[in-house]
Amino acid sequence: MKLITAIIRESQLDQVREALIEAEIARITVSRVSGHGRQKNVSIYRGKKVVPSLVPKIKLEIAVNDSFVDITVNTIIAAARSREGYTDDGKLGDGKIFITPLEECIRIRTDERGSDAI
Repeated sequence: MKLITAIIRESQLDQVREALIEAEIARITVSRVSGHGRQKNVSIYRGKKVVPSLVPKIKLEIAVNDSFVDITVNTIIAAARSREGYTDDGKLGDGKIFITPLEECIRIRTDERGSDAI
């Protein structure tokens, strides 16, 4: 079992969610978060360097069985990547995906554990 955490642009949420549903991945958790990565929002104001402001983003958390990791990741990438002309390259700020091992999952209602609980 894995926990897939994706940080994406707010404007891409509906597109990513619909793509995940089409890929038969319907159980997701969505949170509004803010932060900054490589975006160079540093500016000079009255001779002082201004720290980058925090950019609003969306965080998706999806617990999947091992057989669904690749399909989930590929679906998120395809749906969340910015389209620039005819290339496959996205834009700075499209987001990140983190995959971490998930030690245990327990469904509270039925006390199911492990892969069955996902």
